[in-house]
Amino acid sequence: MHPRNRHQGRYDLKRLSRVTPALQPFLVRTPAGDTSVDFSNPRAVRFLNQALLKADYGIAHWDIPEAYLCPPVPGRADYVHGLADLLAGDRDGDIPRGDDVRLFDLGTGANVIYPLLGHTEYGWHFVGSDIDETAVRIADSIVRGNQLGGAIEVRAQTLRGHLFHGVLRPGDRYAATLCNPPFHASAAEANRSGRDKRRNLAVRSDGPPRASRKLPLNFGGRDGELWCQGGEARFVRKMIRESVDFGSQVLWFSSLVSKSAHLPGLRAELRKAGAVDVREVAMAQGNKQSRFLAWTFQGTDARRDWWRAPAHPTPGHGKP
Repeated sequence: MHPRNRHQGRYDLKRLSRVTPALQPFLVRTPAGDTSVDFSNPRAVRFLNQALLKADYGIAHWDIPEAYLCPPVPGRADYVHGLADLLAGDRDGDIPRGDDVRLFDLGTGANVIYPLLGHTEYGWHFVGSDIDETAVRIADSIVRGNQLGGAIEVRAQTLRGHLFHGVLRPGDRYAATLCNPPFHASAAEANRSGRDKRRNLAVRSDGPPRASRKLPLNFGGRDGELWCQGGEARFVRKMIRESVDFGSQVLWFSSLVSKSAHLPGLRAELRKAGAVDVREVAMAQGNKQSRFLAWTFQGTDARRDWWRAPAHPTPGHGKP
């Protein structure tokens, strides 16, 4: 886990339960005699997120419908911190902070997690986009419920079949983009993966056996959040192809990549697109290994000049 990640070691569940009492009924005793969260239960994961966001980031108002993706906060925080280090590399190690630093979250979802974490940790301003109009409304209500409307803007992607086109505007200028792409290639694959994951989690708890019941995804998620035709690899390839058109407006593009087997093909796509620098940033939470892939169309000197240039406000920010 990244050294600046606030979630080192075990959760202080007593503290988190005081902040969010709804979490208390979902605490379980492990075979080793420790207290843990019933991670096989989607409601438990949602209440844990509420507690973490409130206790550690001051996000007092956060809730999403059970059908929507409820991402693990520590892992998402690692991505934010890793991206901060990447940006610092163009500034002699100085991490950029404050509202002059603007990022774009592709597929922000109802949970709007990256903008919340990035703004809290570094004061960054964000634009997030999503194709799901309901998710956009929920994300916007979370933003406004925490009085963050001046720092985070959520845009609906109405240009179907596109990722950046339609939501990145001519006057926009971003230090980086983030993305948590749909991992799976079909609904059946997503459901199978979710059942296996929940079954494994249930076996490790002392709760009632769940293997005979229908097992929903413990982190939730609607179809567009979990799968797309061609899966993660195709989605990120599309990102790469579209990013070419915005190479002068964005310093670094990035995306999570869940399967290392996808990296060679994505690197080949980046060479074809003309990316001048490509980075693979490894991350780890416990036994889980992950990474994000980042690329830029600007050389070292241009990236350094980027930070010397006057900031160009992103339209929509700073409004009351």
